[in-house]
Amino acid sequence: MNPITQSRWLSLLLPAAFVLACLIVVVPSLLALPIIDLNYIHLFKTSFIGILLEALPFVIIGALLSSLVHLYISENTLSKWIPKNPVTGILFACTLGLIFPVCECGMIPLIRKLIQKGMPVYIAAVFILAGPIVNPVVYGATYMAFRLHPEMVYARMGLAFLVAAVVGWMVYATWNANPLRDRSLSPPAAHKHNCKHNHGHDLQHDNNHKHNHNHNHQEPHQQHTLLHNPTPDTHHHEHSRQGGRVTSIFVHAADEVFDMGKYLIMGCLITAAIQSFIPRESLIAIGGGPVSSYVFMMGFAFLLSLCSTSDAFVASAFTHTFSSGSLLAFLVFGPMLDLKNVLMLLSVFRIKFVLYFAFLICTVVFIGSVIVGKLYLS
Repeated sequence: MNPITQSRWLSLLLPAAFVLACLIVVVPSLLALPIIDLNYIHLFKTSFIGILLEALPFVIIGALLSSLVHLYISENTLSKWIPKNPVTGILFACTLGLIFPVCECGMIPLIRKLIQKGMPVYIAAVFILAGPIVNPVVYGATYMAFRLHPEMVYARMGLAFLVAAVVGWMVYATWNANPLRDRSLSPPAAHKHNCKHNHGHDLQHDNNHKHNHNHNHQEPHQQHTLLHNPTPDTHHHEHSRQGGRVTSIFVHAADEVFDMGKYLIMGCLITAAIQSFIPRESLIAIGGGPVSSYVFMMGFAFLLSLCSTSDAFVASAFTHTFSSGSLLAFLVFGPMLDLKNVLMLLSVFRIKFVLYFAFLICTVVFIGSVIVGKLYLS
């Protein structure tokens, strides 16, 4: 054997023999210790699958809505819808959830496409906060969970509306820099250039159309025959255009789902680990104080990362344990800011903006839930 080849084999065999000897000594003692409880592993697996399956349909809905916005809503149409005045624009965004009832899991793909279409960032921020709560689906779920306490339903809707409006106004008044990670989402200069270029192209196309029309005269009988009996090529072309449009919708939606999916899965993994390996009794013991109960329930909502259509049923289980104000903080804060939502926000916005946005949400939700809890729910 070549000496060089022999030295390479020895360099691999000696470390492998050392590792094998260590495993022979250590593994039997490790197997004798009850380090891993299979019940926790089963709970972790069940929690992860449950959270993912609960959130994934709303991500798909958001991606489909994003595709429809991308293909059927132009920048001119969107600019006509959005009010120019910031006050009316914020109020418009607070009620936009009635038109697009999307859960927070599917909000980010839709928002990214709306920003790309020309929606201002502060209006998008308001829609991110109000859309997952101020919609008929969440209203019905909250009413079913708090049938004996209907005031909680009205308090949740009203506080979510106010928090979204205040945070949106703060973003409009204080944040002037571009918060998007990808600057190509809002290219005004390129958009103007493309508009001029397309305008010239359209004029040329119109002139060519007129020119061809003047030189292609047909007999009335032939025109009537062509109108009522289209050629197979024309019929096939119409079906191809429709099929291509439908295919584009699903291809674009699949790209959005795969783009957002990695952040969703990461958030679901972390949330399932917290739910599985931290005892709930120790978590409840932390929130016994009048102030710490608000902080605890907001943090609990952040870590649990439940969808806004199901978090009301979790909150109703703590009706006799926590104050009404802290439960309200749980119901409003969770859909606005949770673990998996932050990861998806970071895929669209810069870290500084996400931190500032989170600070505003925490402050306004805490103050608002304390005031509403004392004045309305007590």
